[in-house]
Amino acid sequence: MAANHRVALVTGAARGLGELVARRLHAAGYRVALGDLDVEAAQGVARSLDGSGESAMALRLDVRNKADFEAADRLLDEHWGGADVLVNNAGQSRVAALMDISPEEFDAVVQVNLRSVFLACQVFGKAFAARGQGRIVNIASLAGQTGGTATGAHYAAAKGGVLTLTKVFARELAAQGVTVNAISPGPLDLPIVHESVPAEKLAAVIQTIPVRTLGDAGFIADAVVLLAAHEAGSVTGACWDINGGLFMR
Repeated sequence: MAANHRVALVTGAARGLGELVARRLHAAGYRVALGDLDVEAAQGVARSLDGSGESAMALRLDVRNKADFEAADRLLDEHWGGADVLVNNAGQSRVAALMDISPEEFDAVVQVNLRSVFLACQVFGKAFAARGQGRIVNIASLAGQTGGTATGAHYAAAKGGVLTLTKVFARELAAQGVTVNAISPGPLDLPIVHESVPAEKLAAVIQTIPVRTLGDAGFIADAVVLLAAHEAGSVTGACWDINGGLFMR
């Protein structure tokens, strides 16, 4: 691993796609901060990347709170001289019948999936703009483009909002050397998918995907690395669709 001295913060990095993103960025030479509410799990991943803590560390991060992002920004500034890349991966998917979603349930899902992106882009967008460079990658979802068929309306609405916020912040920050992009995955081949969806139902879902397979989560992580690259300065306000052909523009 050749160090490139760039620093990345990945939210929701203790497991799943966030963990893969953190691992790919670290393998690409980044110093990586793994933010998660489950800081013990995040610490385990960080230790597996670098037991010395020189190039990987975990921090407790509640993405619903702006103060947590501000604290993360200060910590990374003190520890590694500031962040260069922010990956807004943290999210929460819930399946619920449309007419049964309570106002409280709606707000809770929106806080984790949409408010978090707004707060993170505010805090780190400002810091990146002050430094004249930065990369923000937001993990959206196919559900936010199609209205959601396997997820709740609150999740789909929040992820649709992520795509809009991506454009808004991209336009605001472009002149300061900061890019803001989104990736919208379709169904992914992740342990949580196999654990939460019965095998017969999952097989039926796969048959609805034009390429007849679940998406490779590692490829999503590789796409994050591409968008995070210093050379990716001409890509901003974009949404990269990786969904097996379920949504075509």
